[in-house]
Amino acid sequence: MASLSTFAPAALCLLLLCFILGGAAASVPAVIVFGDSSVDAGNNNQLSTVLKSNFRPYGRDFYGGRPTGRFSNGRIPPDFISEAFGLRPFVPAYLDPQYNISDFAGGVCFASAGTGYDNATSNVLNVIPLWKEIEYYKEYQNKLKAYAGEAKANSIVNEALYLVSLGTNDFLENYYTLPDTRSKYTVDQFQDFLVGLVEKFVKEIYDLGARKISLTGLPPMGCLPLERSTNYVNGNGNGCMEGYNLVALHFNGKLNGLVKKMNMEMPGIRVVFSNPYGIFMQMIKKPSQFGFEVVSVACCATGMFEMGYMCDQLNPFTCSDANKYVFWDSFHPTQKSSSIIADYLLKHSLRQFL
Repeated sequence: MASLSTFAPAALCLLLLCFILGGAAASVPAVIVFGDSSVDAGNNNQLSTVLKSNFRPYGRDFYGGRPTGRFSNGRIPPDFISEAFGLRPFVPAYLDPQYNISDFAGGVCFASAGTGYDNATSNVLNVIPLWKEIEYYKEYQNKLKAYAGEAKANSIVNEALYLVSLGTNDFLENYYTLPDTRSKYTVDQFQDFLVGLVEKFVKEIYDLGARKISLTGLPPMGCLPLERSTNYVNGNGNGCMEGYNLVALHFNGKLNGLVKKMNMEMPGIRVVFSNPYGIFMQMIKKPSQFGFEVVSVACCATGMFEMGYMCDQLNPFTCSDANKYVFWDSFHPTQKSSSIIADYLLKHSLRQFL
Protein backbone atom coordinates (compact mmCIF):
# COMPACT_ATOMS: atom_id res chain seq x y z
CA MET A 1 0.00 0.00 0.00
CA ALA A 2 1.26 3.44 -0.90
CA SER A 3 2.32 5.57 2.04
CA LEU A 4 0.07 8.52 2.77
CA SER A 5 3.20 10.61 3.30
CA THR A 6 3.61 10.53 -0.48
CA PHE A 7 0.83 13.10 -0.67
CA ALA A 8 2.08 15.44 2.06
CA PRO A 9 2.64 18.63 -0.05
CA ALA A 10 -0.34 20.94 0.53
CA ALA A 11 -1.85 23.63 -1.65
CA LEU A 12 -0.24 26.96 -0.78
CA CYS A 13 -3.52 28.83 -0.57
CA LEU A 14 -4.91 26.47 2.06
CA LEU A 15 -1.72 26.63 4.10
CA LEU A 16 -1.91 30.42 4.03
CA LEU A 17 -5.55 30.18 5.10
CA CYS A 18 -4.53 28.14 8.13
CA PHE A 19 -2.04 30.80 9.19
CA ILE A 20 -4.53 33.61 8.56
CA LEU A 21 -7.20 31.92 10.66
CA GLY A 22 -4.84 30.97 13.44
CA GLY A 23 -3.17 27.82 12.17
CA ALA A 24 -4.27 24.23 11.94
CA ALA A 25 -5.85 23.19 15.21
CA ALA A 26 -4.53 20.07 16.87
CA SER A 27 -7.96 19.81 18.52
CA VAL A 28 -9.26 18.31 15.24
CA PRO A 29 -7.37 15.02 14.93
CA ALA A 30 -9.53 13.62 12.13
CA VAL A 31 -12.16 14.50 9.54
CA ILE A 32 -15.05 12.01 9.40
CA VAL A 33 -17.41 12.18 6.43
CA PHE A 34 -21.01 11.05 5.89
CA GLY A 35 -23.01 11.73 2.76
CA ASP A 36 -23.53 11.25 -0.96
CA SER A 37 -21.53 11.72 -4.18
CA SER A 38 -20.59 15.26 -3.20
CA VAL A 39 -18.24 13.71 -0.64
CA ASP A 40 -17.89 10.01 -1.60
CA ALA A 41 -14.18 9.17 -1.81
CA GLY A 42 -14.75 5.78 -3.44
CA ASN A 43 -17.02 3.61 -1.29
CA ASN A 44 -19.28 2.88 -4.26
CA ASN A 45 -16.37 1.11 -5.95
CA GLN A 46 -17.20 -1.88 -3.78
CA LEU A 47 -20.94 -1.93 -4.57
CA SER A 48 -23.06 -3.47 -7.32
CA THR A 49 -24.34 -0.12 -8.57
CA VAL A 50 -24.15 1.79 -11.83
CA LEU A 51 -23.20 4.90 -9.88
CA LYS A 52 -19.41 4.60 -10.02
CA SER A 53 -16.50 6.76 -11.12
CA ASN A 54 -13.41 4.60 -10.62
CA PHE A 55 -12.22 5.00 -14.21
CA ARG A 56 -10.77 7.74 -16.38
CA PRO A 57 -11.33 10.55 -17.07
CA TYR A 58 -12.47 10.74 -13.42
CA GLY A 59 -9.45 11.39 -11.25
CA ARG A 60 -7.23 12.53 -14.10
CA ASP A 61 -6.12 15.53 -11.99
CA PHE A 62 -5.92 13.60 -8.71
CA TYR A 63 -2.53 12.55 -7.35
CA GLY A 64 -0.90 10.38 -10.00
CA GLY A 65 -3.90 10.81 -12.31
CA ARG A 66 -5.61 8.04 -10.38
CA PRO A 67 -9.40 7.49 -10.56
CA THR A 68 -10.46 6.85 -6.97
CA GLY A 69 -14.23 6.79 -7.15
CA ARG A 70 -14.55 10.51 -6.45
CA PHE A 71 -17.03 12.14 -8.81
CA SER A 72 -14.50 14.73 -9.90
CA ASN A 73 -11.47 15.24 -12.07
CA GLY A 74 -9.51 15.51 -8.80
CA ARG A 75 -10.19 16.26 -5.18
CA ILE A 76 -13.52 17.01 -3.50
CA PRO A 77 -14.35 19.43 -0.62
CA PRO A 78 -13.52 17.13 2.34
CA ASP A 79 -10.02 16.63 0.90
CA PHE A 80 -9.32 20.35 0.91
CA ILE A 81 -10.88 20.77 4.35
CA SER A 82 -8.76 17.96 5.77
CA GLU A 83 -5.63 19.57 4.37
CA ALA A 84 -6.56 22.96 5.81
CA PHE A 85 -6.75 21.40 9.28
CA GLY A 86 -3.18 20.19 8.93
CA LEU A 87 -4.22 16.61 8.19
CA ARG A 88 -3.60 14.61 5.01
CA PRO A 89 -4.68 16.22 1.71
CA PHE A 90 -7.39 13.66 1.09
CA VAL A 91 -9.84 11.58 3.15
CA PRO A 92 -9.80 7.85 2.27
CA ALA A 93 -12.93 5.79 1.70
CA TYR A 94 -13.73 3.29 4.44
CA LEU A 95 -14.39 0.45 1.97
CA ASP A 96 -11.22 1.05 -0.04
CA PRO A 97 -9.13 -2.13 0.50
CA GLN A 98 -5.80 -0.32 0.14
CA TYR A 99 -6.33 1.51 3.45
CA ASN A 100 -6.70 0.25 7.01
CA ILE A 101 -7.38 1.56 10.49
CA SER A 102 -3.94 3.16 10.79
CA ASP A 103 -4.93 5.36 7.83
CA PHE A 104 -8.50 5.92 9.03
CA ALA A 105 -7.36 7.15 12.45
CA GLY A 106 -6.65 10.51 10.80
CA GLY A 107 -9.89 10.68 8.87
CA VAL A 108 -12.33 8.45 7.05
CA CYS A 109 -15.19 8.73 4.55
CA PHE A 110 -18.35 6.62 4.84
CA ALA A 111 -20.28 8.46 2.10
CA SER A 112 -21.98 6.68 -0.78
CA ALA A 113 -22.87 8.36 -4.07
CA GLY A 114 -26.61 8.32 -4.70
CA THR A 115 -27.76 8.10 -1.10
CA GLY A 116 -29.95 10.47 0.90
CA TYR A 117 -31.50 11.05 4.28
CA ASP A 118 -34.52 8.99 3.19
CA ASN A 119 -33.86 5.24 2.85
CA ALA A 120 -36.01 5.23 -0.30
CA THR A 121 -33.42 7.43 -1.99
CA SER A 122 -30.58 4.92 -1.61
CA ASN A 123 -32.83 2.16 -2.98
CA VAL A 124 -33.11 3.92 -6.35
CA LEU A 125 -29.51 3.13 -7.34
CA ASN A 126 -28.68 0.35 -4.86
CA VAL A 127 -26.20 2.32 -2.78
CA ILE A 128 -25.34 2.54 0.92
CA PRO A 129 -28.23 4.02 2.97
CA LEU A 130 -27.41 6.46 5.73
CA TRP A 131 -28.23 3.95 8.47
CA LYS A 132 -25.59 1.63 7.00
CA GLU A 133 -23.04 4.46 7.01
CA ILE A 134 -23.68 4.69 10.76
CA GLU A 135 -23.16 0.94 11.12
CA TYR A 136 -19.80 1.28 9.37
CA TYR A 137 -18.99 4.14 11.73
CA LYS A 138 -19.69 1.91 14.75
CA GLU A 139 -17.45 -0.75 13.25
CA TYR A 140 -14.77 1.89 12.72
CA GLN A 141 -14.95 2.92 16.38
CA ASN A 142 -14.35 -0.65 17.50
CA LYS A 143 -11.37 -0.97 15.18
CA LEU A 144 -10.04 2.38 16.36
CA LYS A 145 -10.19 1.29 20.02
CA ALA A 146 -8.32 -1.91 19.19
CA TYR A 147 -5.69 0.07 17.29
CA ALA A 148 -5.17 3.16 19.44
CA GLY A 149 -6.54 2.14 22.81
CA GLU A 150 -9.87 3.19 24.27
CA ALA A 151 -8.76 6.56 25.69
CA LYS A 152 -7.07 7.72 22.47
CA ALA A 153 -9.91 6.41 20.32
CA ASN A 154 -12.50 8.23 22.41
CA SER A 155 -10.46 11.43 22.11
CA ILE A 156 -10.34 11.13 18.32
CA VAL A 157 -14.08 10.44 18.12
CA ASN A 158 -14.98 13.36 20.41
CA GLU A 159 -12.62 15.90 18.85
CA ALA A 160 -12.98 14.96 15.17
CA LEU A 161 -14.76 17.21 12.72
CA TYR A 162 -17.80 15.51 11.19
CA LEU A 163 -18.75 16.63 7.67
CA VAL A 164 -22.28 15.69 6.60
CA SER A 165 -23.28 16.40 3.00
CA LEU A 166 -26.41 14.97 1.40
CA GLY A 167 -29.99 15.86 0.51
CA THR A 168 -29.85 16.69 -3.20
CA ASN A 169 -30.65 13.10 -4.18
CA ASP A 170 -33.65 13.11 -1.85
CA PHE A 171 -35.22 15.68 -4.14
CA LEU A 172 -33.87 14.95 -7.62
CA GLU A 173 -33.77 11.14 -7.42
CA ASN A 174 -36.60 10.62 -4.97
CA TYR A 175 -39.25 13.32 -4.62
CA TYR A 176 -39.23 14.51 -8.22
CA THR A 177 -38.72 10.99 -9.61
CA LEU A 178 -40.80 8.58 -7.50
CA PRO A 179 -44.59 8.99 -7.82
CA ASP A 180 -45.15 7.28 -4.46
CA THR A 181 -43.19 9.98 -2.64
CA ARG A 182 -45.04 12.84 -4.34
CA SER A 183 -48.40 11.23 -3.61
CA LYS A 184 -47.49 11.00 0.07
CA TYR A 185 -46.04 14.50 0.62
CA THR A 186 -46.26 18.02 -0.64
CA VAL A 187 -42.77 19.40 -1.26
CA ASP A 188 -42.99 21.39 1.99
CA GLN A 189 -44.07 18.31 3.94
CA PHE A 190 -41.23 16.34 2.39
CA GLN A 191 -38.75 18.98 3.53
CA ASP A 192 -40.10 18.71 7.08
CA PHE A 193 -39.84 14.93 6.84
CA LEU A 194 -36.18 15.22 5.80
CA VAL A 195 -35.39 17.72 8.56
CA GLY A 196 -36.74 15.19 11.05
CA LEU A 197 -34.41 12.57 9.57
CA VAL A 198 -31.46 14.99 9.81
CA GLU A 199 -32.18 15.57 13.49
CA LYS A 200 -32.45 11.83 14.10
CA PHE A 201 -29.12 11.23 12.34
CA VAL A 202 -27.29 13.94 14.28
CA LYS A 203 -28.63 12.59 17.57
CA GLU A 204 -27.40 9.11 16.62
CA ILE A 205 -23.82 10.18 15.94
CA TYR A 206 -23.97 12.52 18.98
CA ASP A 207 -24.83 9.52 21.16
CA LEU A 208 -21.83 7.76 19.61
CA GLY A 209 -19.50 10.60 20.60
CA ALA A 210 -19.62 13.17 17.78
CA ARG A 211 -19.48 16.77 19.03
CA LYS A 212 -18.17 18.95 16.16
CA ILE A 213 -20.56 18.62 13.26
CA SER A 214 -20.97 20.49 9.97
CA LEU A 215 -24.30 20.06 8.18
CA THR A 216 -23.97 21.04 4.53
CA GLY A 217 -26.95 22.64 2.81
CA LEU A 218 -28.17 22.11 -0.73
CA PRO A 219 -26.50 23.76 -3.74
CA PRO A 220 -28.57 25.56 -6.40
CA MET A 221 -29.66 22.19 -7.76
CA GLY A 222 -31.74 23.75 -10.52
CA CYS A 223 -28.49 24.96 -12.11
CA LEU A 224 -26.84 21.56 -12.44
CA PRO A 225 -26.08 20.87 -16.12
CA LEU A 226 -28.49 17.92 -16.17
CA GLU A 227 -31.34 20.10 -14.93
CA ARG A 228 -30.38 22.89 -17.36
CA SER A 229 -30.44 20.35 -20.19
CA THR A 230 -33.82 19.00 -19.11
CA ASN A 231 -35.13 22.55 -18.90
CA TYR A 232 -33.87 23.18 -22.44
CA VAL A 233 -35.40 19.98 -23.79
CA ASN A 234 -38.73 20.94 -22.26
CA GLY A 235 -38.68 24.13 -24.30
CA ASN A 236 -38.03 26.55 -21.45
CA GLY A 237 -34.59 27.76 -22.53
CA ASN A 238 -31.22 26.73 -21.14
CA GLY A 239 -31.33 28.62 -17.85
CA CYS A 240 -31.64 27.19 -14.36
CA MET A 241 -34.79 25.52 -13.11
CA GLU A 242 -35.69 28.16 -10.56
CA GLY A 243 -38.34 26.02 -8.90
CA TYR A 244 -35.67 23.57 -7.80
CA ASN A 245 -33.48 26.43 -6.57
CA LEU A 246 -36.32 27.82 -4.46
CA VAL A 247 -36.80 24.39 -2.89
CA ALA A 248 -33.08 24.28 -2.07
CA LEU A 249 -33.24 27.73 -0.46
CA HIS A 250 -36.31 26.81 1.56
CA PHE A 251 -34.78 23.54 2.75
CA ASN A 252 -31.54 25.31 3.68
CA GLY A 253 -33.52 27.73 5.80
CA LYS A 254 -35.14 24.86 7.68
CA LEU A 255 -31.78 23.14 8.11
CA ASN A 256 -30.29 26.32 9.56
CA GLY A 257 -33.18 26.51 12.01
CA LEU A 258 -32.56 22.92 13.07
CA VAL A 259 -28.89 23.70 13.71
CA LYS A 260 -29.82 26.53 16.07
CA LYS A 261 -32.28 24.26 17.87
CA MET A 262 -29.80 21.43 18.37
CA ASN A 263 -27.09 23.77 19.66
CA MET A 264 -29.51 24.92 22.34
CA GLU A 265 -30.82 21.49 23.30
CA MET A 266 -27.83 19.11 23.09
CA PRO A 267 -25.13 19.62 25.77
CA GLY A 268 -21.58 19.98 24.49
CA ILE A 269 -22.46 19.85 20.82
CA ARG A 270 -21.19 22.37 18.26
CA VAL A 271 -23.18 22.09 15.04
CA VAL A 272 -22.66 24.53 12.19
CA PHE A 273 -24.67 25.05 9.04
CA SER A 274 -22.31 25.04 6.04
CA ASN A 275 -24.13 26.70 3.18
CA PRO A 276 -22.63 26.23 -0.31
CA TYR A 277 -25.59 27.80 -2.10
CA GLY A 278 -24.36 31.40 -2.26
CA ILE A 279 -20.78 30.75 -3.37
CA PHE A 280 -21.98 28.17 -5.89
CA MET A 281 -24.44 30.66 -7.34
CA GLN A 282 -21.73 33.31 -7.54
CA MET A 283 -19.60 30.95 -9.64
CA ILE A 284 -22.59 30.27 -11.88
CA LYS A 285 -23.64 33.90 -12.33
CA LYS A 286 -20.20 35.50 -12.48
CA PRO A 287 -17.84 32.73 -13.62
CA SER A 288 -15.16 35.04 -14.97
CA GLN A 289 -14.54 36.41 -11.48
CA PHE A 290 -13.30 32.94 -10.53
CA GLY A 291 -11.43 32.23 -13.75
CA PHE A 292 -14.14 30.03 -15.28
CA GLU A 293 -15.27 30.19 -18.90
CA VAL A 294 -18.06 27.57 -19.09
CA VAL A 295 -21.05 27.19 -16.76
CA SER A 296 -24.09 25.75 -18.54
CA VAL A 297 -22.42 22.48 -19.59
CA ALA A 298 -19.86 20.24 -17.92
CA CYS A 299 -16.36 19.20 -18.95
CA CYS A 300 -17.19 15.52 -19.43
CA ALA A 301 -18.47 14.44 -22.87
CA THR A 302 -21.17 16.80 -24.20
CA GLY A 303 -21.56 18.19 -20.67
CA MET A 304 -25.34 17.95 -20.78
CA PHE A 305 -26.44 14.56 -19.50
CA GLU A 306 -23.32 12.48 -18.86
CA MET A 307 -22.28 11.16 -15.45
CA GLY A 308 -20.63 7.93 -14.30
CA TYR A 309 -20.15 5.37 -17.06
CA MET A 310 -21.32 7.85 -19.70
CA CYS A 311 -18.22 9.92 -18.93
CA ASP A 312 -15.98 7.65 -20.95
CA GLN A 313 -12.33 8.62 -21.36
CA LEU A 314 -12.58 8.02 -25.11
CA ASN A 315 -15.38 10.54 -25.59
CA PRO A 316 -13.97 13.13 -28.03
CA PHE A 317 -16.05 15.95 -26.54
CA THR A 318 -14.50 15.85 -23.05
CA CYS A 319 -12.67 19.11 -22.36
CA SER A 320 -8.89 19.28 -22.06
CA ASP A 321 -8.80 21.86 -19.23
CA ALA A 322 -11.31 21.27 -16.42
CA ASN A 323 -10.19 24.47 -14.67
CA LYS A 324 -12.22 26.45 -17.20
CA TYR A 325 -15.42 24.66 -16.15
CA VAL A 326 -17.59 25.01 -13.04
CA PHE A 327 -18.91 21.46 -13.50
CA TRP A 328 -17.01 18.27 -14.18
CA ASP A 329 -19.99 16.08 -15.12
CA SER A 330 -23.71 16.79 -15.30
CA PHE A 331 -24.06 16.63 -11.50
CA HIS A 332 -20.72 17.42 -9.90
CA PRO A 333 -18.30 20.34 -9.67
CA THR A 334 -14.72 20.29 -10.90
CA GLN A 335 -11.79 20.09 -8.52
CA LYS A 336 -11.31 23.84 -8.91
CA SER A 337 -14.94 24.53 -7.95
CA SER A 338 -14.63 22.19 -4.96
CA SER A 339 -11.54 24.07 -3.83
CA ILE A 340 -13.40 27.39 -3.99
CA ILE A 341 -16.37 25.97 -2.07
CA ALA A 342 -14.15 24.43 0.60
CA ASP A 343 -12.20 27.67 0.97
CA TYR A 344 -15.47 29.59 1.46
CA LEU A 345 -16.75 27.16 4.10
CA LEU A 346 -13.41 27.25 5.92
CA LYS A 347 -13.57 31.03 6.13
CA HIS A 348 -17.15 31.05 7.37
CA SER A 349 -18.95 28.11 9.02
CA LEU A 350 -15.87 25.98 9.77
CA ARG A 351 -13.72 28.85 10.99
CA GLN A 352 -14.64 28.26 14.63
CA PHE A 353 -13.06 24.79 14.48
CA LEU A 354 -9.71 26.00 13.12
